[in-house]
Amino acid sequence: MFPILDTQIYGHRLVYLDNAATTQKPQQVIDTLTDYYRTLNSNIHRGAHRLAAEATERYEAVRRQVQSFINARSHREIVFTRGTTESINLVASSLGKLWNDQQLTHSHIHTFTHSPEVIVSGMEHHSNIVPWQLAGATLRVIPFSDEGVLDLDAYRALFNGNTRLVACTHVSNTLGTVNPVEEITRIAHEHGVPVLIDGAQAVAHMAVDVQAIGCDFYCFSGHKMYAPMGVGVMYGREEILDTLPPYQGGGEMIKDVTFERTTYNELPFRFEAGTPSVGDVLGLGSAIDFMLNYSCSPKLGELSAQPTEECVKTGLPAIQAHEESLMRYALEKLSTVPGIRFIGTAPRKAGVISFLLGDAHPYDVGTLLDKLGIAVRTGHHCTQPIMDRYGIPGTVRASFACYTTQADIDALHDALLRIAPMLQ
Repeated sequence: MFPILDTQIYGHRLVYLDNAATTQKPQQVIDTLTDYYRTLNSNIHRGAHRLAAEATERYEAVRRQVQSFINARSHREIVFTRGTTESINLVASSLGKLWNDQQLTHSHIHTFTHSPEVIVSGMEHHSNIVPWQLAGATLRVIPFSDEGVLDLDAYRALFNGNTRLVACTHVSNTLGTVNPVEEITRIAHEHGVPVLIDGAQAVAHMAVDVQAIGCDFYCFSGHKMYAPMGVGVMYGREEILDTLPPYQGGGEMIKDVTFERTTYNELPFRFEAGTPSVGDVLGLGSAIDFMLNYSCSPKLGELSAQPTEECVKTGLPAIQAHEESLMRYALEKLSTVPGIRFIGTAPRKAGVISFLLGDAHPYDVGTLLDKLGIAVRTGHHCTQPIMDRYGIPGTVRASFACYTTQADIDALHDALLRIAPMLQ
C-alpha cells in the first residue's frame, strides 16, 4: 500500500518516524500522478480542447472535495496553494496591504492609528511567525506551561485596540499539543478579531470542521496528509476573502487587463495566479479518498485498503483512534529507556513525541538511529522559540502516521537502548 516502506536502510527495515515533516504516499496517490501525466496532462481553465476540459473538471472536483473534507460552506472558500507556508504568506500579504491603509474589514470597518499587532502562540512554526513580521506586525505571544499547554488567561489579556489577528497552530509540530482552537477563536471573535489556524499538523490526524471551529482562515499542506508535495489549501471565509486584495498577479486571477488598469477575477481564482500544479491537486483528492476509506483492524497497525467487518472504525475516526492508541503505547514503551526526557507532555497530544536522550545532542541520536534504519527528525523543527523556552538546542522527534505500527515503536525503543551507551 505504501511502496517506500519496503525499503531497506543499511540492511535494516525502514522504520519511518518522520511523518510530521512529510508523510509517505499510498500507491493510489502515486497512480493518480502517473495517470495524469500519462493520459491527461493539460493546462486548465483556458483550453477548448478535450484534455483541458477534463483536467479542469477533475481539478475543480477536488476543490469541492476539499470543501466537504473540512466542511467549508462554499467551494469559493477553498484556495489552492503550494502548502501551508504559502497559504499563511498569502493571508499575511493581503492583510498587510489593508493594514498599510489602516483598515481591516471583519464584521465591520476598524480604523487603526498604531502599528498592527498579531497574537500568536509561543509554539508556532516559523512559517506562522515570519510572514506577520514581514507584514509589519508586532507579535504578542501566548505563553505555555512546561507541559506544553497554552495559558488562555494570559491570552485573554493580550487583546487591545491594535490587535488585528490571532494566528495559532492547531497541533504543535514539536510538542504535539492539540490546542483548543474553538475556544481560541471564540475569545478572539468576542474582541472582533479574525483568526487564522495553522492546520498543517492536524488534518492528517483528526477530522477538521472549519465551521465548528469558527475560524476565519485555515491553512494546511497536502504532503503532510499522504498527498504530493507542492499543493496546499488556504480556506478563508467568503465574506473576508471578498475584501482582500490579490496576493500575486498574472494569469487566471484577472477579469480584464489594460495598460491603464486591471479588474480581478471572482473567488477563489483571484488568489490563484498562474498555472497551478494540476497533477498534485488531483493527488490531493486521491489522498483524501484514501483517508476517508482508511481502516485499521483491532490489532494495532494492520492496514486495509477497504473497510472490513473486523474494523472498529473507518476513515478519519479510525486514523485518530489508531494514532491515539499508538501514542499511549509509545509513551509507555519509551519511558523505560534510561535517561530519556520528553519535551511536551500535554494531556491532549497528536502525532508527535519529542525527546532528548541524556546529555546527547539530538543530531547524534538521529544519526545513530539512521544507521539502524530508523528515520526521525532532529533539530529545532522550525520552532526556535520553543527551544529557547526550554533552554535546549533541539529535540529528537518521532512522529506517527496511519501506517505506523507497534513494531515500529518497538524498533525505536530497542535502538535507543542500543545506542544509549555509545553516547555517554
